[in-house]
Amino acid sequence: MARTDTRERILDSAERLFFTDGIGVTGVDHVAADAGVAIATLYQHVGSKDGLLEAVLERRLQAWAAQWEASIAAATTPRDRVLALFDALVEFRRSSGTTQWCCFLATASERPRRTGADDPVLRLVEADTTALVARLRELVDEAGVADPDATVARLLVVYTGALASLLRGEPADPLGAARAIADVLLP
Repeated sequence: MARTDTRERILDSAERLFFTDGIGVTGVDHVAADAGVAIATLYQHVGSKDGLLEAVLERRLQAWAAQWEASIAAATTPRDRVLALFDALVEFRRSSGTTQWCCFLATASERPRRTGADDPVLRLVEADTTALVARLRELVDEAGVADPDATVARLLVVYTGALASLLRGEPADPLGAARAIADVLLP
């Protein structure tokens, strides 16, 4: 079996287990067993549990960015390009396999911030937020929204609330509800 196939299998198992059972309670031994590899093989590919989480989040961030950009490209108006955030969420969950909610929010909720220490995992959580805010700002500017900073802040709250609602399990269609709310926020 190719090295990349083994790595992908490890990352697939880790992503599913981390974001359905929880990061803290999912040991590398469980990930290795689920992926059908020895623990030594897992460590050869990712180095540590933090390295495993970092690799999962890097892959997830790339996949999410690609899906969002595809949804933006499919939109026909500047306003629809802003709303494409919510269309991308629906498609991303459909195509990437479900987790309880957002991998980045789950990571932020389970990992305390380390004062003064560099944390590559939390750096990825921050990168997700930074990219989200920056891209939303571009799209809101293109749509000609009068108060872009306030609109981006509101959209971010709606987006985050929709993701948290997935964890809560209510409402039945939080992504559709979020898109409807965002639609009202835009001129």
